[in-house]
Amino acid sequence: MNQLQAMRVFLKVAETESFGRAAAALDLSNAVITRYVSLLETHLNTRLLNRTTRSVSLTEAGRSYAEGCRAVIEQIDAIEASVANSSVDPSGTLKIVASASFSLLGLTPMLCEFRDRYPNVKLRLTLLHRPVDLVAEGFDVGIVVPHLVNSGMLINRPLLKVGAVLVASREYLSQRGTPAHPAALVTHEFLAPSAEIHGSTWSFIGPSGAVESVVLDPAYTVNSSHMLRQAAVSGIGIAVLPETYVTQDIQAGALVRLLPDYTLKDADKEVSIVYPGRRHVSAKTRSFVDFALDYFRNREPFNENAGASSEWVGSRTHS
Repeated sequence: MNQLQAMRVFLKVAETESFGRAAAALDLSNAVITRYVSLLETHLNTRLLNRTTRSVSLTEAGRSYAEGCRAVIEQIDAIEASVANSSVDPSGTLKIVASASFSLLGLTPMLCEFRDRYPNVKLRLTLLHRPVDLVAEGFDVGIVVPHLVNSGMLINRPLLKVGAVLVASREYLSQRGTPAHPAALVTHEFLAPSAEIHGSTWSFIGPSGAVESVVLDPAYTVNSSHMLRQAAVSGIGIAVLPETYVTQDIQAGALVRLLPDYTLKDADKEVSIVYPGRRHVSAKTRSFVDFALDYFRNREPFNENAGASSEWVGSRTHS
């Protein structure tokens, strides 16, 4: 017996006080209606209806059961309506994971604009400095460096690319001089991401296209671009940082870009938005993905206000 269907049938009989009218309302035959009620009474071992040739009425047990059925069905209908609406209207709680590919400054403006547009979606953001299994850990969407996600069956949409630059403070350069080529870096205090993130060999592509590699022994390492930037601004030494992370510092004169004619080889990092490749993607997830893609697509090459500040976590280059 389909108990839920039997409860709906019984409730319709109780409301209409007729097997025939219940059958017509539910587009079922009289025999099917009668069978459902009989099965329900057998299941409960209780008579729910008094039947005569002219009328149908509820027994005392039937009235109690009808009230319970009505409450259960109303709750189920409300749950189904809520789920159905959530596939159309963005609402509910969206669990987002961001690897260290984005800084707090980078994410906040975008999330604020998203909330303004979709106030019924509550955001739960988790920042991680490690690989993440999106599905197993219960996240709806991730903003990550792709190789930091080890879940299968994910949709991967490239969001942006972030380059890296060499910078130092004016104070440091006034004391130690400005390097004119990559080999000169060995005589300077070098600030670098930690060893598990990048090896000791750094390669630069020169103006002619030739690659120059140099092995550097860092004076200071840390697995946070935020702290690496602070160290550079404080004058400790020369640092490699995401370009968008230091744009405002360069414009303000707090940092100076070094070796502008050279490009760090294999330093660009792709940041993607990923989400489980289910057949039915919720409206809250779909709206967030579309919003994020549009947000960055319509901004100038990822300036700081656009929020692209890449960390170096998870982007190891072996020496």
